[in-house]
Amino acid sequence: SKALSYSVEQVQTPLGTATHSTHDDKIVIATVFRAGLPLHTGFLNMFDHADNAFVSAFRFYKDDEHRIVDVHIEYIAAPSLNDRTLLLVDPMLATGESMELAWKAFLTKGKPAKLQMACVIASQQGVKHMAELFPGDDVTLWCAAIDPVLDEHKYIVPGLGDAGDLAFGEKL
Repeated sequence: SKALSYSVEQVQTPLGTATHSTHDDKIVIATVFRAGLPLHTGFLNMFDHADNAFVSAFRFYKDDEHRIVDVHIEYIAAPSLNDRTLLLVDPMLATGESMELAWKAFLTKGKPAKLQMACVIASQQGVKHMAELFPGDDVTLWCAAIDPVLDEHKYIVPGLGDAGDLAFGEKL
């Protein structure tokens, strides 16, 4: 929330007047199904007046050895994003490809005034990919931790494992 725009207003309490900062941004919290839902909920707890946007994306392997990864987008639901602040939240930023595809999918719903991305864990490669995708742009990427390695299957090492599986159980 440090990168949001704020206004100061006076609030009357039962015992006096207090100064209170409120954010001016019209926020849309966006995430990628299914892994992003718990993080999305956490952001909604902080920004309870925000609108919501969702995209369904999944990784699949193009080869039998599970080394060539691609991401497929199936579904998108979002309000108009024109002149809004888009908070794009996803627990893991591995290669950065699903975040990039989600961003491009959300652009079909309008051009946000600001983009902030948040993840719990990122790889060095994913952070580098985002920096190359948004060179010099006013885009913020918030990461709780950055791990150094992606393995041959494009998983973050040491990482936490599959965020969707951790939240909802293994896929059958």
